[in-house]
Amino acid sequence: MNALAQIGGPLSALGVLGLLLGGSRASRLAGLGLIAGGGVLVFTPIAPSVGSAFLAAGALAGVVIVGALAFAFFRWPWLLPVLALACVAARLPLKLDGSTYNLLVPLYAVIGAAAIVLAYEIFRSDERARELGPIAWPLAAFVAWSLLSLVWSPDVHEGSIYLDAFLLPFTLLAVVLVRLRWSRRLLLGLLAELVAMALVFTFVGIYQWQTREIFWNQKLGVSNAYAPFFRVNSVFWDPSVYGRFLVVAMLGCLVLVIARARRPWLAVATAAIVVLWIGLLLSFSQSSFAALLAGVVAAALFTWRRRAAIPLTIVAVMVGGLGLATPQLRAKLFDKTHGGLSSITSTRTTLVDRGIRIAVDHPLIGVGVGGFKHAYGELAGIHGLKLSKVASHTTPVTVAAETGIAGLALYVWLLAVALVAAFQRAGPSFLGRVQLVCAIALSAITVHSLFYASFFEDPMVWGFLAIVVGTSTGLARETSVA
Repeated sequence: MNALAQIGGPLSALGVLGLLLGGSRASRLAGLGLIAGGGVLVFTPIAPSVGSAFLAAGALAGVVIVGALAFAFFRWPWLLPVLALACVAARLPLKLDGSTYNLLVPLYAVIGAAAIVLAYEIFRSDERARELGPIAWPLAAFVAWSLLSLVWSPDVHEGSIYLDAFLLPFTLLAVVLVRLRWSRRLLLGLLAELVAMALVFTFVGIYQWQTREIFWNQKLGVSNAYAPFFRVNSVFWDPSVYGRFLVVAMLGCLVLVIARARRPWLAVATAAIVVLWIGLLLSFSQSSFAALLAGVVAAALFTWRRRAAIPLTIVAVMVGGLGLATPQLRAKLFDKTHGGLSSITSTRTTLVDRGIRIAVDHPLIGVGVGGFKHAYGELAGIHGLKLSKVASHTTPVTVAAETGIAGLALYVWLLAVALVAAFQRAGPSFLGRVQLVCAIALSAITVHSLFYASFFEDPMVWGFLAIVVGTSTGLARETSVA
């Protein structure tokens, strides 16, 4: 099974290059075919062992759902981003090859349906190609190199999960999203949906804090029982992922405040920030506070020429100050006797240090995608159940360790091109403000991924990448007038 997956990796890599960089209908259709075929081969090591009847019933249900969604996307293309955003928090526990993973199953159905629409449009001689514009080359190169690294990975199982659950489907997601006609109404609707979801999740978090009840994550419940503070995770598995979602919504509202939106919207945005701040506070996520601070500072730097940097910097200081003024958070940060920041930082520092050691020991091509745990275990002499608890908390270190200096360079290239493109196009117009939201959100998620990895595993990253390009090309000119 591992051999099949290692064949599927290079095939999928060729498919990604054909789809993202190909200029002809034949090359793009071949790319889609290779992605689908290679993805199936990559899935073989983790395919669940189920009865034929159950498998047939599941396949039939999947075909019906995906077919219905594809028909809906043909008729109403705006449904695609709306449903995709609605699914970003819908993770279902799946047991694959003896291990349980929380995967975005509903989102995969949305992406599968969108891929059918994409194939049909290309087959009908759709002339659009290389829709991802300036990020097409760095994105194609990074994804293809990651797929290729499965060939030398010591842990094909983990690598297959990463590729088939995140990298391949989210690449397709970016392509189908960038092809949409991004209208003013659609973009405002998505912002409203994002903030509404964040508010609902916040109220769920407040309910958890009041009732001391945790959903899904029993480990978090046990941790709360012995901690001097109570962390909530709302509908998410991890409080840090919950906090990151709230931060993105808060930054979207912040742009409305910066842009001096009309009075009703300004009041709504301000009130939403206050409520979401409460939800963020109850997550006690240090990485999310750092991400929020980074987003606010990025907004301040952008607005410097409009003399708004000073008040925004004051807001940034208040973000950190209010967090430190909270007794529970202060206990988490400084109280060594309760396993505070000292012990937590020590653990993560060890992970980062050894991750860097792995990267130094395998400088050119890394240990292969998914191989971080295995390589870490060999370096630290950890095996069995203890190894299952090892996880890199820093995306650049993980990328360097698994894909070498080549992968790290491609990651930096992609990030730099996306951020430069977004900040350069940001401005006072409606589309300029959209670019600013994308720029500061990507900045915040990047900072968050320095402490809690999962940069490429977050579907919102891919959505922002698509919007950066999609709202700055001819695809949006007809309907995205400020």
